[in-house]
Amino acid sequence: MRLNLSHLVFPLVATALLCACSSTPGPADLVDFTSSAKLQEVWSVSVGGADDYVFQPAVVGESVYAASADGDVVRIEGGKKKWRTDTRADLSVGVGSDGDLVVVVSVAGEAIALDAETGAERWRANVRAEVLAPPAVGGGVVVLRASDHRLIALEAKNGQQRWLYQRNMPPLALRSHAGVLIVEQVALVGFPGGKVVAVSLENGGNIWELDIARPRGATELERVADVAGTPVVGRSEVCAVTYQGRAACFDVTNGNALWARDFSSHVGMDRDARFAVLVDERDSMQALDVYSGVTVWRQDAMPRRKLSRPLIVGDYVVAGDIKGYVHALNREDGTFAARARADNSAIVADPQAWGTGFVVQSLDGDVVAYEVRK
Repeated sequence: MRLNLSHLVFPLVATALLCACSSTPGPADLVDFTSSAKLQEVWSVSVGGADDYVFQPAVVGESVYAASADGDVVRIEGGKKKWRTDTRADLSVGVGSDGDLVVVVSVAGEAIALDAETGAERWRANVRAEVLAPPAVGGGVVVLRASDHRLIALEAKNGQQRWLYQRNMPPLALRSHAGVLIVEQVALVGFPGGKVVAVSLENGGNIWELDIARPRGATELERVADVAGTPVVGRSEVCAVTYQGRAACFDVTNGNALWARDFSSHVGMDRDARFAVLVDERDSMQALDVYSGVTVWRQDAMPRRKLSRPLIVGDYVVAGDIKGYVHALNREDGTFAARARADNSAIVADPQAWGTGFVVQSLDGDVVAYEVRK
């Protein structure tokens, strides 16, 4: 009998939290520091709340596309709404875009595609699946990741299904909003069981797969080792991190591991030409040498603040937290550089690169663009 983590693990976790609520400390207090930079708010636009879901914006050039649980999808340029479309559906996720198509998915499992320039609806397709991860759009297809970890590829021109990819899953898996990364004609996906898989956009065939981590432990809960977040790529490297497993970078030309080390994260990682930056399950942010995996610095001053996935922006690393704050750390040494509050609600969605800055979207639906200025 297969067990679904959304029905088993989360109730167990919730019960444990209820039992321990009187003794469990809240988010750590913000530490004082001397600012060496400023998080300059460029603009802020309210698009509507996320309810029980996670919505993250899509950035294409100067345009930011964002959505809300009540069905609104907007295109923002220069802090102004260029268009707003009411999809007349409760949404579970958004947004995916390639600059031509904007795609969201309804709670009822209906993919809705809009014209990126005008916001006019192009097509709808019922995929009969719960989708929690933002759609990936590119290479003539829309790839949806269902909550049961199936991949469903739709034709970008009309929404017809091109292929379906599914694989055997461990008995338990995290309920995750980690998405799919399209690189040329390949979809890169992290799966439960510690696997990163490359899937052909043309036919859904398995091109290769890498073992980021292997499940270990005496119980099914201890053996949960799902890839957290979306894999990140370099020139010929793929890096990823798992929950209760490892962080690792591989050379995809030969499948060899460049490095691997024990690590546990549920939000994922980012990388540039020098560093791989990760947030572990204790909200400690670490920068590792991207070619050796050696720790360069560690920032431990934000425990229990539920940091988002980190994003490297120039000379800084940024992340949001459960109280709506955005933190900017110096990329070279991990010291605090700047801090700003985007909203009073949590920032759970991944920050997205935007021009020379970045955008965040809060649970209450504020989309805020920042630049880090010295």
